[in-house]
Amino acid sequence: MNERVRIGIAEAVGTMILVVGGAGTAILATGHFSGPLSSVGILGVALAFGLSLLVAAYAIGSISGCHVNPAVTVGLWVIGKTKTKELPFYIVGQVIGGIVGALIIYIIASATRVQSATASHVGTFSAKASGFASNGYGIHSPGGFPLGAVMLAEVFFTAVFVFIIASTSRKSMPVGMTGLTVGLTLTVIHLISIPIDNTSVNPARSLATAIFQGSWALDQLWVFIIFPLVGGVLGAAIWKVLRPESDEDTLEESEEVAPAPYGKREMPGQ
Repeated sequence: MNERVRIGIAEAVGTMILVVGGAGTAILATGHFSGPLSSVGILGVALAFGLSLLVAAYAIGSISGCHVNPAVTVGLWVIGKTKTKELPFYIVGQVIGGIVGALIIYIIASATRVQSATASHVGTFSAKASGFASNGYGIHSPGGFPLGAVMLAEVFFTAVFVFIIASTSRKSMPVGMTGLTVGLTLTVIHLISIPIDNTSVNPARSLATAIFQGSWALDQLWVFIIFPLVGGVLGAAIWKVLRPESDEDTLEESEEVAPAPYGKREMPGQ
């Protein structure tokens, strides 16, 4: 199989895992289906996103690096860890995988009748009415945060996320530790920012859920495409300035970059 096609398929699988595990938990396990007492809450959703990323990292890290996020792909491209000719395969794979993951959750959720948050009303599931774990600002922010606060949050947290990915995928990082580190980082980011805007830091994840919500989420989607990308570039640029040159490879210097995931495509012994 062509290497770029392999990357695209792997990224689709990884992004599907992230959306099913993370957004799926937010949709199916936060009280919409069996009342508030069954809700996993913010902690549960944050852990679901972090653990889903960790699982995906070890599943496809040796194939594509497990970016599963256009902001990560663009950020790693800025510092030379992603080839320009591979960018479309990463991003298209991520978008398709995210949509497939959201579709799976939509089909599952639509297959049964649900209770309201007060457990007093039973009806059919509505992605539009539930919000479908979509990202939003203003009246669609869980905490009512305005556009400016959401823009800042998405830039800042995505920059932190990409900075940590770049830092932990350097040559001196023990192989296998990057997936654990970035999974925990994504968990912390969700713990902080779910009340702000349901946490994006990932345009593919935001697009996937917005398509099925279908109304206000699509209107506000531009925020969760533009500002995570800005944050990804910013985080990568800061790392590029600060990185120790003796401890860093770029694709121009070597075809085999830092330990998987997020870099090298072969694990030791392969």
